[in-house]
Amino acid sequence: QVQLVESGGGSVQAGDSLSLSCVASGFTFNAGAMGWFRQAPGKEREFVASIRMSSSNTYYADSVKGRFAMSGNNAKNTVYLNMNNLKSEDTAVYCCAAGYPILGTLRSTSGYRYWGQGTQVTVSW
Repeated sequence: QVQLVESGGGSVQAGDSLSLSCVASGFTFNAGAMGWFRQAPGKEREFVASIRMSSSNTYYADSVKGRFAMSGNNAKNTVYLNMNNLKSEDTAVYCCAAGYPILGTLRSTSGYRYWGQGTQVTVSW
């Protein structure tokens, strides 16, 4: 049984930094990909970042490119999302996802089979 547990959310001011962690258990880390998605109130869940664990290649949404950085630690079965220069529009519930996305689905919710409960990130002026 795959379990994903996120941590690190909170409330910060615009311009601050925050780091999220996601520990995966029961998932073959090196064989798949991990992703971060977010959902703001009244909006659909959207892609934030992902990493292919076998190559450590990372992918980002245009809205966070240059501000967010995703990394992984295979030994700890953990991925991280370091968020810098946070903006109010980054406010959302951030969810960790795991799966085996095929070509073209790395940035899509359909590419991921397993999901965490999510952690709230609130950015205020």
